[in-house]
Parts: sequence; C-alpha cells; structure tokens
Amino acid sequence: MSDKSKEQRQDQAVWIDAVERTSAGLKGAARSLARSLGANVPAPEEFAPAMPFSEHDTALSMNKHRELASMFGLPNPFYHVHEGRLGATTKSKGRELINFASYDYLGLNQEPAVAKAAQGAVEEMGTSVSASRLVAGERALHQRLEKALADFYETEDCIAYVSGHATNVSTIGALMAPDDLIVHDSLMHNSGLMGAKLSRATTLPFRHNNFDDLEKVLKEHRKQHKNCLIVTEGLYSMDGDFPDLPRLIEIKKKYGCWLMVDEAHSLGVLGQTGRGVGEHYGVDFRDVDIWMGTLSKTLGSCGGYICGNKDLVDMLKYHSPGFVYSVGLSPPGAAAALAALELLVAEPQRVHQLQENGKFFLEEAKKAGLDTMTSAGYSVVPILIGCSIRSVRMTDRLLARGINALPIISPAVPMKAARLRFFITSKHTKDQIREAVAITAEELANVAKKQSLIERATLAVVARD
Repeated sequence: MSDKSKEQRQDQAVWIDAVERTSAGLKGAARSLARSLGANVPAPEEFAPAMPFSEHDTALSMNKHRELASMFGLPNPFYHVHEGRLGATTKSKGRELINFASYDYLGLNQEPAVAKAAQGAVEEMGTSVSASRLVAGERALHQRLEKALADFYETEDCIAYVSGHATNVSTIGALMAPDDLIVHDSLMHNSGLMGAKLSRATTLPFRHNNFDDLEKVLKEHRKQHKNCLIVTEGLYSMDGDFPDLPRLIEIKKKYGCWLMVDEAHSLGVLGQTGRGVGEHYGVDFRDVDIWMGTLSKTLGSCGGYICGNKDLVDMLKYHSPGFVYSVGLSPPGAAAALAALELLVAEPQRVHQLQENGKFFLEEAKKAGLDTMTSAGYSVVPILIGCSIRSVRMTDRLLARGINALPIISPAVPMKAARLRFFITSKHTKDQIREAVAITAEELANVAKKQSLIERATLAVVARD
C-alpha cells in the first residue's frame, strides 16, 4: 500500500471517529459536513419502521377474544359506567342493580363521616401533597394513619403507599435481591409476581394452599440462597379461601424465611373484629414479618401499606421506589382511610354482619346446586361456570335481570375454570342474596340448555389451541 493510500485511510478513520463522537442530535449534520469535504462516511444502518401497536402480540390476542365474543353475539362485560357510589346496589344506564362487583366490604365508602374527613383534609391541605414525602410531601396526617395501622396490626411501624399494586411491587422489589429466593402461592396476585420479577430473585411457586408442596420447594432450594421470602394472601380474591397461617409460621421459622401476608381482601373480613387472618387464627402478629394491605377495599380509599418492625419500614422509606419516587398519599385519601379504620375499630358489628351474609350466600348457593369451589364463605364467593363464553353470557343474562356480577375468565384464571365472582358486603340484605342466587341458578340452567353445538365445537377448538 502506497504512503498516499495509508494517509487517505488514516484521514478517513479520523472523520469516521469524529462523526461517531458527535452527539446524536448533530450526527446527521456532521456526516453531511464530512462528505462535503470528501470523506467517505458510511450511511447509518437501515431499520424497518417500528411495528404498529395493532400487531403487538397482546393486541392480536385481545382481538381474537373480541372476534370470538362477536361471533356469539356477546357484549363486552367490562368497563360499564356506573353512577354514584357503589354499594349493595348500583345504578348503570339509569337502572338500579343489586351489586356484587365491588369490594366495599363493610359499607364504609357510604359513611358520611368518611366523606366528611376527606372533605376536611381537602380544605386544610388541598387535593395533593404535591411532592414525594421524602422531600416536602410529608404530613402529620400520614403519620397518624400509619400509627393507627401499626397499632391495628400490633407492629412497631407502618408505611403507606399511593397504590396497593405498587406496595407489593416496590416492597418485594426493594427487599429481595438476585441471590435471594421468593416462594409464592401459585394463585398469588399479579402485584406480588411483578415485585418478584423486579427483584430478579429466584422465584418459585407452590401449589395453592398446599404447604407440603411449599416444604418440598424449600427443602430443595432454600440452602442455595441468602434470604428467602414466602408470599401468601390473607384471603384469595378469585377463590374466597385462605391459608393455614399457623402452619405457614411454623414453616417459615423452620427454614429461616421471612413471611409476607397480603391482607388486601382479609382486612375487615376475617377475625372477630376484622383484624384479618392473624386474628382469625389467634397468632402472634409479630410472627409475620411483613403485613401488607390495601386502603381501597374495606377502608374505602386508595393506596396500600406495609406493617412490620421499625428496621423494615425504615429501609422502605428510603429505598422503596414506589414510595421514594412517588407523590405522597393524597390528603383526602389518607383522611378517608383513617376515618374508615376508626369506624372499623369502633363498630365490629359491621364485620359480624358481613360474615353472616357471606355464610348465608354460600349456604344458599350450595342448596341451589351451584359450585362455589373452595370458598370459605366470607366476602368472596365464586360460582364455577367452566368456560369463558358461558361466563360472559351469564353476566349479560344476570344484568338483564338486575344483578351485577362480573365474569373472571382466562388468562386471569385457567381456561376451564372461568367463573362468576360475587363480592359480599355487610350491606347486602338476605332478600338480595336469595334473589341473586335463585336468578343465577335459573340462568345457568337456561344457558347450559341453549348453548348450541356450534358454540361447543368452537369452544373445544379454542381450548385446544
């Protein structure tokens, strides 16, 4: 190679290097300048346009379900607009319906005292604290709510988040690390699974409420990991059953694990005074390392909380991303939750009424020949339908007859485990429960008779695919 060629290649390399080191916003201009001066700068690699969202796998799957529903003449059962507050009854499109689709378990969202507390907080502090609590968003109201929750659970401290889902995601994500192990019930809520994913810890399920299977997993995997977290729910929102907490405490001590109990659907529901699954079994609350719950069910607000010892809460207040990098709980939300919690403590008869209603619903459903699966008959009673199409059709038929109960279908539950889910509250009357159960049994029999051979054949193909 001649000296001139070497010199040209060196010059070329200088130009290419200069273009590459130019900031992204000026790279095009730099490339044009280099070419105008005779440098042979290669064009950027060509890429196909970004894929339209309509071709995303999720969008394609959703459209497949919509086409199937359209084929059978089924309306979308979701996102119906309701008017006013949800309670034992609701209004939709001007019609009053008996409502079994909301989790205001003790009717506290209907209470004037709760609304008044929220209104007072808005007048005093506005609609938002306008900052993360770490900087300027801390309010005495937050601290009063957290102390009340910590006292309720007989723990040292508490931290309140703006979202129940974010509470699980951020707590598990902050606490666990890649060299740790998370073992969760196979029916654990999505928020717990997303928290495990964020942590990058090894994550393994055990069969629902099967603690022999939990021990099998721990015997095989516990010694390979630094820390281990067992995650369960206080009451399962899809099935209405709950775990054997004393057995879980025994196992977590035996294998040196932390135990986290998600009380989203058991606060205000289980136990003589609504203190959840811990009170139901009479355990020492300190034997559970992490009590998690939400403010949006029994407490008629929005948000979540973690109760535990001071070291746990202190870590989360400085390292949990959903707390540190989020605005603090809104004044009306915090005030409403605190007022609702005070009413729960002062009026345990609400809990007794809910438990009586749940037991009555379960008994009536069983007498009517409905399959209530593993429900314990507290606040959640599923009615097994079997297939998603029939479940959606049942919701439509019940709606026509004045009952609001929503389907739970795949992928939220397995394909052949589609169901109607009934949320029971303390405000439902015996007559409302009797009517709902009788109509459900009647319509289920009618839908089963009228399901065409074409529908059955199509559903068989879908299930096989």
